[in-house]
Amino acid sequence: MRLDKYLAAAGAASRRKAKELIADGRAAINGKTVLEPGAQVNEKTDLVAVDGRPIDSMPPPVCLMLHKPRGYLTTARDPQGRLTVYDLLADVKERVAYAGRLDMDASGLLIMTNDGELTFRLTHPRYGVQKIYEVETAAQASDAQLRRLTEGVLLKDGPAKADRAEWIQRRRGKSVLRLALHDGRKRQVKRMCRAVQMPVKRLARVAYGPLRLGGLPVGSHRRLTEDEERRLRECVQLT
Repeated sequence: MRLDKYLAAAGAASRRKAKELIADGRAAINGKTVLEPGAQVNEKTDLVAVDGRPIDSMPPPVCLMLHKPRGYLTTARDPQGRLTVYDLLADVKERVAYAGRLDMDASGLLIMTNDGELTFRLTHPRYGVQKIYEVETAAQASDAQLRRLTEGVLLKDGPAKADRAEWIQRRRGKSVLRLALHDGRKRQVKRMCRAVQMPVKRLARVAYGPLRLGGLPVGSHRRLTEDEERRLRECVQLT
């Protein structure tokens, strides 16, 4: 197994961070500093260490689904002392990371896992994992505006378009739509809606790849079933 992949799977760092710490000379195999992320590790016989601390074994994978409420930050810690998603995971003993952020004022499905390779693939554009959002706008929107979202809009970081866009509700002073996107740039849904003059009032992610939020209460979490975890891994070609 590649060293960077081993460190990610062991929960020592994300795949990206693992490459950085290897390049900085902080990782060693059997006491010898290694600078190549692709260096091979024998999971059964090699001793891997980071900053002199042994990474003895890869923990069993843990995958959680969390229904993030509005008002919580998707971060491990906040200098201002605001609530984070980790305040909702007090009963989770394993060290888990989030696969893709949600803004503080957004809600919905977050995947939390200690599998660094899974996190890497879920968030890498190469794998194009689709996410579905329900968006409430501050005004009644038109079919033409909805159509522009699927035809494509130009953002500061390049063109963007929804895979699918459909109405859930439309009435005077309020519209609710469902958007499906396979990429996940920073605040992309809000920026796309702003580009077609549809200011976002509320935003919720209701699906991530094969997973659906369903009836999971706001602020609650649960472990994925074996079938859910299998389908999640399959969607990023990870078996």
